[in-house]
Amino acid sequence: MFSDNKKPRPMTEFGGQPNRIEKNTKIKGDITSEADFRIDGKLEGNVKTSGKVVIGKDGYINGKVECVNADIEGKFNGELLVKDLLSLKSSAIIEGTVSVAKLSVEPGATFNASCVMGKGAPVTTASPKLETAKSNEPAKAS
Repeated sequence: MFSDNKKPRPMTEFGGQPNRIEKNTKIKGDITSEADFRIDGKLEGNVKTSGKVVIGKDGYINGKVECVNADIEGKFNGELLVKDLLSLKSSAIIEGTVSVAKLSVEPGATFNASCVMGKGAPVTTASPKLETAKSNEPAKAS
């Protein structure tokens, strides 16, 4: 009568399978999803999801990614905005700008990015403007 099978699924389960871009697939354009996303092919564009983004070993993204969590084994070039945990595997190659709350990097990963990290890390594309120093005052970021 009161079976667990009748309970509604949590919103994070959208069919149980993440969205996928398979190997040897190339996409140009922007993607918006509420579910997890796995990229094993190539994407030139932006990804925005309230889930997790996984870039497989053969995967590549050139663009902007906004997500809650990310696991990267492949290549990324652009702007990466991760609200919680970014995990870089040993084969990962990251270039661009990164804003993340927590960062995990395996030995061997290439991380050539400017990075803002911490719970208070702004998830924005704006960069601070530097004021020129007058007399003996140090430069200030505004």
